[in-house]
Amino acid sequence: MPKKILRGLLLPCMLLAAWQLAVMQQVFSPYLLPAPSIVWQSLGELCASGVLLKHLTVSLRRVALGFTVSCCLAVPLGILCGQSKRFEGYCWLLLEFLRHVPPLAAVPLIILWAGIGEASKLTIIVLASFFPLFLNTYSGIHGCDKRLLEVGQSLGFTAKEQILRIRIPAALESIVVGMQLALGYSWRALIGAELIAATAGIGYLILDAEEMSRPDVVIVGMLAIGLVGTLIDYLFLLAIQRLFPWHDGLQK
Repeated sequence: MPKKILRGLLLPCMLLAAWQLAVMQQVFSPYLLPAPSIVWQSLGELCASGVLLKHLTVSLRRVALGFTVSCCLAVPLGILCGQSKRFEGYCWLLLEFLRHVPPLAAVPLIILWAGIGEASKLTIIVLASFFPLFLNTYSGIHGCDKRLLEVGQSLGFTAKEQILRIRIPAALESIVVGMQLALGYSWRALIGAELIAATAGIGYLILDAEEMSRPDVVIVGMLAIGLVGTLIDYLFLLAIQRLFPWHDGLQK
């Protein structure tokens, strides 16, 4: 693990050195590319004042709520569509149409209907995270090994028992992958929404810094987005490994 971490840090360190070299050689204006020391100083100020933590807390709360709603909608619907061809026939055309509409394309209409409050952010997160989770759940349920289903039939399993005891356990890996993708999509979609309409959140912090001509704060916001997103993904996988330690396919 230490060697893996060291290898992973090599490229960021090289990019940091190139960044510092570009500043020293005045390749870019300090307004366009502030020095790493300036960015570090701004990071310290935002952390010390609690501003960065406040905006990150707002964004994380929105993501947690939107992701939870998306899971409550996408997983049951994916199971139903994967289990029942008739139910799939009713839903598939509408879902396929909505899947190809980018959530940010609907932002103006969502803001018009829901304003710039929490409802609009929640809607954008759900739209962005729903389909990765739904499609992976559907694929896992629909692609269940037929031999397992035949064993269930031979044991006299009802349709409900087949779903609970065969299809869902067999689809668990696909569902977890869908949840991981949905979590990442939730985070990215939220930042986009906050850049367009928000009064708090990490996206709002970046937009406010751009309007105040503070590229150092913009870079701090970008770094926070990447670091927090990576941490969210890591903690999610760690939780999955703790919940399902016997399933090697769920380990990264």
